[in-house]
Amino acid sequence: MKAILERRSIRKYTGEPVSDADLKDLLKAAMAAPSAGNGQPWEFIIVNDRQLLTEITKVHPYSAMLLQAPLAIIVCGKLDNERYKGYWAQDCSAATENILIAAQSKGLGTVWLGVYPVEERVNGIRKIFKIPENMIPLNVIAVGHPAEKKKPSDRYDENRIHFNKWE
Repeated sequence: MKAILERRSIRKYTGEPVSDADLKDLLKAAMAAPSAGNGQPWEFIIVNDRQLLTEITKVHPYSAMLLQAPLAIIVCGKLDNERYKGYWAQDCSAATENILIAAQSKGLGTVWLGVYPVEERVNGIRKIFKIPENMIPLNVIAVGHPAEKKKPSDRYDENRIHFNKWE
């Protein structure tokens, strides 16, 4: 609960590298996510090349933090592995959230940068990383050691809870 409730979007990074062990743990967490029919339609591109991180900022208007972050994870949906048509985005979103929570638990910062369904972003990321047509980049996750501290945000709102029917 602590990692879930304290997780915040981090947009400033120290530039300190993320260890291979931590990266592997994030990917293990991602692959532990539930998926429709256990299709596991996710694939991940790890980006730690400074030039490629900079290229992303040219096609994604909200990705300037990648100029500081030591790495990014691109979460892609592999349509060939989709068990039930149309569920790949939900499955890959569950994997993404697991990455965000796992990173928080390790003291790392992350921010989810949406790519899909914005066609220009999908095409831009696809071109930079030579992503085949049967794969759709869902998002880019900036990952690094935070250079900012944000207080937890209490977003619990009982007015959004309905029991048994909408009233």
